Amino acid sequence: FEIKLEVPGMKPDDLDIQVTAEAVSISGERRSERTTEEKGVTRSEFRYGQFQRVIPLPNRIQNNNVEAEYKEGILHLTLPKVEEEQHKVVKVKVG
Repeated sequence: FEIKLEVPGMKPDDLDIQVTAEAVSISGERRSERTTEEKGVTRSEFRYGQFQRVIPLPNRIQNNNVEAEYKEGILHLTLPKVEEEQHKVVKVKVG
């Protein structure tokens, strides 16, 4: 499976990604500060906001082999599926 999330303005250290075999939980906190100075007046703006998203998965995954990449505001997760032997079909030759 692959999951892509848009989280602009975040640093990789600000993201908390937790993966179980059935779901992915992504949370973080946006923090931004902007200061402008015009005609001797300084103006500061602070923005804070927490977010959390839990994404249920349609199939079980190998949660110890998840890969994450964060580039230009896009978080890309690669989640390999579990290969379950009980659902694997094997052709048997009759001798």
